[in-house]
Amino acid sequence: MLDAIRLGPADDATAVTAAQLREVVTRLVHAGQWRPGDADILVVMDTGYDVTRLAYVLADLPVELVGRLRSDRVILQDAGPRRSTPRGGQPRKHGGVLTFSKPESWHTPDQATVCDTTRYGTAEALAWDRMHPRLQARGPWLDHCGELPLIHGTLIRLKVDHLPGDRDPKPVWLWSSRTGMTGEDVDLRWQAFLRRFDLEHTFRLFKQTLGWTVPKVRDPHTADLWTWLIIAAHTQLRLARPLAEDLRRPWERPAELRRLTPARVRRGFRHLRVKTARPAGVPQPSRPGPGRPPGSKNRRPAPRHEPGKTVKRIETLTEHVRLKQQRG
Repeated sequence: MLDAIRLGPADDATAVTAAQLREVVTRLVHAGQWRPGDADILVVMDTGYDVTRLAYVLADLPVELVGRLRSDRVILQDAGPRRSTPRGGQPRKHGGVLTFSKPESWHTPDQATVCDTTRYGTAEALAWDRMHPRLQARGPWLDHCGELPLIHGTLIRLKVDHLPGDRDPKPVWLWSSRTGMTGEDVDLRWQAFLRRFDLEHTFRLFKQTLGWTVPKVRDPHTADLWTWLIIAAHTQLRLARPLAEDLRRPWERPAELRRLTPARVRRGFRHLRVKTARPAGVPQPSRPGPGRPPGSKNRRPAPRHEPGKTVKRIETLTEHVRLKQQRG
């Protein structure tokens, strides 16, 4: 876990994510984790992120973005070289349309791979090169000056035989900001996306084991501080891997000491804590304060913070222009 930011009511999630990724990549470069000539840093995200917008904003960084797309999306081919027609007019900007829910609209993929997996059976991947979405002058593109860009990437469709628990799987659509992929590159991208599900176990550890959501704090800054304490505790568990003993349950499989999960490290942390230095002093016992007398009225109510978005985003270009004229 490298960073955590709480979104405010008026924050744009895409803009905050772009700034967060830029800061993290800058720290990795300064720490020597990435050097010129290395492969681009692979960033994997789920459906809730605008992957194409982030790819455009972070085009100057050595990153490659892979994001999941909804199954009801439509994506376009490249128009190819410009050709003049007898009737004249502006050259085409978009090519053929590929609708995810209509297989008859799919053209021949540029790459097709088939491989066997241990958890999902046979995995089939189809990839189309140089595919881009149709952008509109609304949302994050309202303030864009000039013609809207064409953000090319690789579209990947992943289909597996089964899911754990004999569930019927649905195809997964991915979009990568890289073009010109080989079959091995396509397999690497969807395999990296499947590893993203490991984050779900991390969040479950934060909530159920480390007590991320247990305190009922009133101040948002206190919630941020508690979140960073949880991240620090998780980092300690990661660093203590080689020092902890595997106290596994009878139904759990044995694991190497350097590959213990944070939950297993925490079981043996009480034995490890005795052998480590503790710079903090022993807490002194004390009695709680008297508090407010029973039956008295609370004259200092706690401030209430409205959850969710409180600022309405402008949806259309006409409304944006009208408000811009009123302000200036």
